[in-house]
Amino acid sequence: MSSEITRRRFLTQLGLAAVALPVAATAHKSLAAFAPADIKFGYSAITWGGKDTQAVQDIASLGFTGMQLRANAYKEYGQKPEELKKLLSQAKLQLAMFSSGNANINTGDDDKVINQHVAHAKFVKALGGKYLQLTNSSRPKDGTAPKPEDLVKYGQLLTQIGKRTLPLGVEVAYHNHMHQLGETPEEVDTILKNTDPKYVSLLLDVAHYQQGGGDPAKAVRQYKDRLKALHIKDVRDKHALDPSKPYQFVELGQGRVNFPGIFAALKEVNFKGYAIVELDGVPEKNRTPLESGQISRNYLKNQLKFAI
Repeated sequence: MSSEITRRRFLTQLGLAAVALPVAATAHKSLAAFAPADIKFGYSAITWGGKDTQAVQDIASLGFTGMQLRANAYKEYGQKPEELKKLLSQAKLQLAMFSSGNANINTGDDDKVINQHVAHAKFVKALGGKYLQLTNSSRPKDGTAPKPEDLVKYGQLLTQIGKRTLPLGVEVAYHNHMHQLGETPEEVDTILKNTDPKYVSLLLDVAHYQQGGGDPAKAVRQYKDRLKALHIKDVRDKHALDPSKPYQFVELGQGRVNFPGIFAALKEVNFKGYAIVELDGVPEKNRTPLESGQISRNYLKNQLKFAI
């Protein structure tokens, strides 16, 4: 009798194991599919310090599909955007984002500020782009926190610019940043609450947000309906080039940003857009922009298992 029960138990367990095999395989597959299926990876030209032609070549060689250009490109190609568009096309790169520079409050001439960014938006449209990144240099220089009314005013200015650029097919993306209006999570939230979501979206810089005291993965979830792009870079507490500075932005995987948590959050909210690798400059002596790019690309491919 006991041998028959043992035999039945064995056959039952064998059947359960057979059913479990495809389930386990599916679970493993879902863990491997870590990012949203249609997330795209880009790279910013800022690291090349204005040498955009070299940046195009290097970024394309790394396998990225998108590129962020800065306002210096407008100075060179503003009257001949077709030349730059051809250069990007030949490298098989899309204009993922255009850094339009500062949109400052309290200048005494809001129209001049707005018109500058509208001109950039027309340039972006000619290049086939969709997004215009805006920053500012309006934070108090004495180290004090910005006045709440200035955060409100800045949000309103972003909306005014967005109302002018959106009819051109170009959307304003607010970029949170250290040492600017929008350094801390609370400031970012105040600014966004005082923008019209129809005209202003968010470019979340995960390293700036973390250095400002925030949790980037939480921000992804909080602003999922406003999030159109990310800057991805890492940050460490030791500055290799200037010991007087308390932190340094570095390549992916070289600091303390929790990228697995961020990409898990992006998958959770079904993010569709560009994650743009961005470094203001190479963080080590004798390292080239291309070498920094290789470090970040290899982290995405080898550690996070993304296809680049």
